[in-house]
Amino acid sequence: MTIDTNNMLESILQSLSRIDYIKPEDIPNIDLYMDQVTTFMNEQLAASRRYPEDKILTKTMINNYAKNNLLPPPLKKKYSKEHLLVLIFIYYFKNILSITDIQALLKPLTDKFFHTDGDFSIENIYSEVFSLERSQVERLSKDVAEKYKLSKSTFSSAPEEEQEFLQLFSFICFLSFDVYVKKQLIEKLVDSFSPTGKKS
Repeated sequence: MTIDTNNMLESILQSLSRIDYIKPEDIPNIDLYMDQVTTFMNEQLAASRRYPEDKILTKTMINNYAKNNLLPPPLKKKYSKEHLLVLIFIYYFKNILSITDIQALLKPLTDKFFHTDGDFSIENIYSEVFSLERSQVERLSKDVAEKYKLSKSTFSSAPEEEQEFLQLFSFICFLSFDVYVKKQLIEKLVDSFSPTGKKS
C-alpha cells in the first residue's frame, strides 16, 4: 500500500485555504420557492460535497427541519433570506450535532431574532459569526500540519511496509480525537442553556 501522504496533506491544506462561506449579499433579497432554495444552496455549497452526486439540501430535508422546529415555516410557500441563513447554520451543525441539539441551539435564535430589524437580526448575527472564519482557517491549517508532523513520528519501529499505513491511521486518530473533544464541549454548552437539556 503506497499513500502519498505529503501530497495528501498539501491537498487538504489547499482545500482549507479555499473554504469560504455564503455571504449575505450573495443571497437573493427576494423570497424563494422551495426549488429555488435547493438550487441556490446546492450551487453555493457545492465545494463542500464529498462526492459529486451528494445533495447539499433536498425538499425532504427542508420539510423535516420545519416540522422539527429547526426552521421557521415559510410564508405562502416562500422562503426569505433569513430562512436561507438559518438553513446554512443547520447545514454546518448537522454534521456534528443531533437534530435535538440543533433545535435547542437555533430555537432561541429564531424566536428572538427572526424577522426583526436592528442590530441583532439573523443577518447581523450570521455576518458576525462567519466574519471570523478566515482567521480560524489559518489556525486550523497550522493545527492540521502539526498533527500530521506528529503522526509521522509514530510507529518508527514498525515494519517498513506497514509504517506508512500506521502513520496515516495515527493522523486520522489525532484529527478524530480533536473532533470528539470539541463535540463533547459543544454538547455541554448546548445543555447549559437548553431548558430541556440534560445537565451533567
